[in-house]
Amino acid sequence: MNRVPEQIGRYAVERELGSGGMGEVYLAFSPAGDPVAVKLIRPDRLDPVTRARFEKEALIARTVVGTNRVARFLDADPYAERPWLAMEYVPGQTLLAYVDGHSPLPTPLVASLGALLAEGLHAVHAVGLLHRDLKPQNVMLGVYGPVLIDFGLGAFLDTAKDTLSHSGMIIGTVRCMPPEQALGRTKVKESADVYGLGTALLYAATGHYPYDGARWEAIVGQVANPDHTPDLSGLPEALVPLISAMLAYDPADRPSLDAVMAGCTGVLSAAGLSPMEARHALIDATTTDKAASAPGNNPPVVWKQLAERAVPLDEDESASPLDSPPPAAPEPNEEDAARVTETTEVPDVSDSSVSSAAPQDPAAEVPVPATRKPGRRPASLRVAEELRARYAAQPGL
Repeated sequence: MNRVPEQIGRYAVERELGSGGMGEVYLAFSPAGDPVAVKLIRPDRLDPVTRARFEKEALIARTVVGTNRVARFLDADPYAERPWLAMEYVPGQTLLAYVDGHSPLPTPLVASLGALLAEGLHAVHAVGLLHRDLKPQNVMLGVYGPVLIDFGLGAFLDTAKDTLSHSGMIIGTVRCMPPEQALGRTKVKESADVYGLGTALLYAATGHYPYDGARWEAIVGQVANPDHTPDLSGLPEALVPLISAMLAYDPADRPSLDAVMAGCTGVLSAAGLSPMEARHALIDATTTDKAASAPGNNPPVVWKQLAERAVPLDEDESASPLDSPPPAAPEPNEEDAARVTETTEVPDVSDSSVSSAAPQDPAAEVPVPATRKPGRRPASLRVAEELRARYAAQPGL
């Protein structure tokens, strides 16, 4: 069992959030008491070439703007004994945990999820970054809607096919891997993220992946075979044209992110919902308290009534290691470059018990107000107060 470090960089560690093939993730706090998620990279993922590429991608990740759908990049140290990166901490549970603990989402909420995440990916691609490992485990369902996590790790994901054989590191990702990655092509493009998003939306709508099997080798064989079509069983008819296109074998046949957003908002329009109404319904469905989010418990039914009736709802740190020149390192030779291989990881175990949303009474009647009720505090104020109480700085920090 891994020992929880007391300090990573300038961040005081409280507890482990999860671990996987890439390393461990910890909940930590800045010197002022701000919560962050810090990922420590495994030592066997390191070589001079990978560290340099990690630094480059981390610097680019700082420049992502124009979206609330990506966990904000805060800090990193590519040249620490164990490299680490700190990201915005998103309270909530993963899409995987929600679907497995409750049930798949209905069509309008899957469409809302797709539109929001496509918009976030668009901002990431605009600065020249790719995610490369999109899957239900990397989608957090927070109090402001879905958020993509684990950006900045592309340097550890651009690699060679032979690492697919690492035991215990592939199954969680290979089910969501586009064919070009399964074939060992490392220079993937934006269409690879479109495919990954398609697998996440399929899982959200059905609770299963496009390809599956008892062993990772069998799954890779299915993904890489152009004659083996993805499993779309249980997918609502309204989502079939869009998601089947996103999972196309040939990257050139997949839609752009703009087309994905248009397809998702078209589904919402046909359901009589605006994107804003659908987002609020998605948040209401997926942000529950600890008891409600436990497997086997039923989620609130308020979102069902809202989706059916289209009711609108309320709505400078210290210097980073990246700001300093890296330590001198020898020029990588051809052997070093050849050792930069493609890696995948088991899903991180996110903390599904942390949620800032108040529980809803499933039996409560949903009103159809034109405006917010008089005297009711905005949801944003309630959430802010709860977060401040949850993450109050501890004396030891």
